[in-house]
Amino acid sequence: MRFCAKLIPVVLSVSMTAPLWAESKEDTEKRIREAGAVLKELTEAGDKAIPRDFLERAQCVGVVPGLKRAGFLVGAQYGKGVVTCRTTGPSGWSAPATVRIEGGSVGAQIGAGETDLVFVVMNQRGMDRLMQDKFTVGADAAAMAGPIGRTATAQTDAQLHAEILSWSRSRGVFAGVTLNGATLRPDKDDNRNLYGDVTLKQILTGEVMPTPAASALLTQLGTFPPHKG
Repeated sequence: MRFCAKLIPVVLSVSMTAPLWAESKEDTEKRIREAGAVLKELTEAGDKAIPRDFLERAQCVGVVPGLKRAGFLVGAQYGKGVVTCRTTGPSGWSAPATVRIEGGSVGAQIGAGETDLVFVVMNQRGMDRLMQDKFTVGADAAAMAGPIGRTATAQTDAQLHAEILSWSRSRGVFAGVTLNGATLRPDKDDNRNLYGDVTLKQILTGEVMPTPAASALLTQLGTFPPHKG
């Protein structure tokens, strides 16, 4: 029994790592399309939507469809998603880059399952962190749970100064969550499959053309013009 107790976390750890191997180009493009669908749903959810204020102020937006959560057994999550940043190009946003998210804790959600995650990088400093090979949310970049509603309120002043805000949807429940302790890093293999031999910075600064799979995601983001003032 003691042996089995020790074995469970090991087996879970191995099973959590396997899906993060390099995907085919088709699988990565499917993930980008899924990210576009998730963002559309969570920004058009009426009174429960991500507030426009934050998306208009955002420097970068990340979407992780189907983030895997392992619950109390290992207290971690893992998944792949995409990130795009504002540029001066025609669409106003960069081609989406594939990133991995691992570890940390998504709020107080308990139990195994999948969660759709959206995070918003609010300023240049957070954007600079994002372009590193790896950074830890909460340690390298200040993070807070994002508010819910059509518009920001006076109670969100602190959130306007956070570097990263995040939201999740699990089993139909949508809420602001924290990502403290989670690590973000580019998925170099998947990005190479999509765009060739380029860096994360080249993708996110608009030096790379997006593939047709990014159309829905970039169109949705285009409905949030840069905040003025």
